[in-house]
Amino acid sequence: MKIAFIGLGNMGGGMAANLVKAGHEVHAFDLSPDALARARDNRCQTYTSVREAVQGAEAVVSMLPNGAIVDSVYGADVIGQTPTSALLLDCSTIDVDTARKVEAAARAAGYAMVDAPVSGGIAAANGGTLTFMVGGSAEAFARAEPILAAMGKAVIHAGVSGAGQAAKICNNMILGATMIATCEAFAMADKLGLDLQTFFDISSKASGQSWSMTSYCPVPGVGPQSPADNGYQGGFAAALMLKDLKLAMEAAQGAGAQVPMGQRAEELYARFAEAGNGGLDFSAIIKTL
Repeated sequence: MKIAFIGLGNMGGGMAANLVKAGHEVHAFDLSPDALARARDNRCQTYTSVREAVQGAEAVVSMLPNGAIVDSVYGADVIGQTPTSALLLDCSTIDVDTARKVEAAARAAGYAMVDAPVSGGIAAANGGTLTFMVGGSAEAFARAEPILAAMGKAVIHAGVSGAGQAAKICNNMILGATMIATCEAFAMADKLGLDLQTFFDISSKASGQSWSMTSYCPVPGVGPQSPADNGYQGGFAAALMLKDLKLAMEAAQGAGAQVPMGQRAEELYARFAEAGNGGLDFSAIIKTL
């Protein structure tokens, strides 16, 4: 299948490479010359504009920084430029309203489109083990599933347009809050004189177990390999966690949902990022404790 891929950053670059490995012909675009060079190394064909990349495409996959850019790119350079037979898949994490707005514009122009944000981080993007939560019609999901499966280990239909984004921001609100709680527990265990590996061995098999504990431990040298073992480099940047928490708070306000733990997590990550730590992995918030 001829697939246009728009956005080749830390996540998109690995995702596009996995589509090539699955046998697809990938036509790639990014504003960064370095990203385009890496895409060429991964056997993607690269282009100097979105409009060039989407010509004749059977599907368009995008991985972009925010809703405003998604709206702009689809409105100006994808819808009306891509054959209407093409399936549109936006894998960016954006607000629900913008996801629904872009899908409605695509549908009105004759396209099928899904919102398909991801969970798993850079390592999963490179390894093809992402989880996709997908919003859109049953028909669009059926078309999207085999494309997404080439980049992930799980592809789940969350519901109608925008449901993928809703699932993503709710999931990452849990992640942000549980990481802070996990960091607090390790910091307190240390102050109480517990050996941290021993505490991990206990809590990871007890009721304190969570993904933040067992798969992404924020303490260097404890548990499986994680960004903590690499100076908190790589992984999922605190600035991106803050972005997702801000989206969650906006959605909560619009829905009238009470999210005190999510709100506190957003406040703490905002403070952490403002102190110059936005580029560190989000587990580095343990440094503040």
